Amino acid sequence: MNTPAAVFDVDGTLVDTNHLHTVCWWEALRQAGHRVPFTRILGAIGLGSADLLAHVLGEDHDRDGDADISAGHKALYGTYYDRLAPFDRAADLLRELHVEGWPVVLATSAGGPELAALRAALDADDAIDATASADDVAAGKPAPDPVLHALEQVDAEAAGSVFVGDSVWDMRAARAAGLHAIGVLSGGVPRADLVAAGAREVYEDTAELFAKLGDSAFARRGTA
Repeated sequence: MNTPAAVFDVDGTLVDTNHLHTVCWWEALRQAGHRVPFTRILGAIGLGSADLLAHVLGEDHDRDGDADISAGHKALYGTYYDRLAPFDRAADLLRELHVEGWPVVLATSAGGPELAALRAALDADDAIDATASADDVAAGKPAPDPVLHALEQVDAEAAGSVFVGDSVWDMRAARAAGLHAIGVLSGGVPRADLVAAGAREVYEDTAELFAKLGDSAFARRGTA
């Protein structure tokens, strides 16, 4: 019988990056001649680049400039790599789960230098068993593909596994994949939106989840 896994989104969940991403997307869009409200971009954080641009510019927008906008965002965000900060007790949470026997997997669209910067900021490599990138699957969140890919990395099944994330896209992906979804408010998404998207538990941040770990789905191995 496979061991259930603890799957974590990274941006906005373990590392405090959502507003940085939003500012960088806002500026990249502005440089490309698009005026998009900050709050609209913030609500799209957690989607892959192509889906994010479709969300903020419309499905029928001219996609010829997408690559340049994405490159602009990447360049701007790269200037923050050495200043990224984890949320309080994020590393402690991963380590505690690792000690308790949970395979810990990061499910993120980040890769290369960006992923390296996130892992350096988190400073919990000793507790991370695998990393799954959305780039390795056909569809990103809210499709279940990234979450199922994360489970494959540690030979885990959805039953009993837990996914922790901060966005509605995270919750929808976890629900579609059959995992127990835990939402955190640290990404800026309202509690009601996370619950409507499938969150079965919601915590302020990793610090509160760590403090209440014994009362969470992790103590019940993902069961209701």
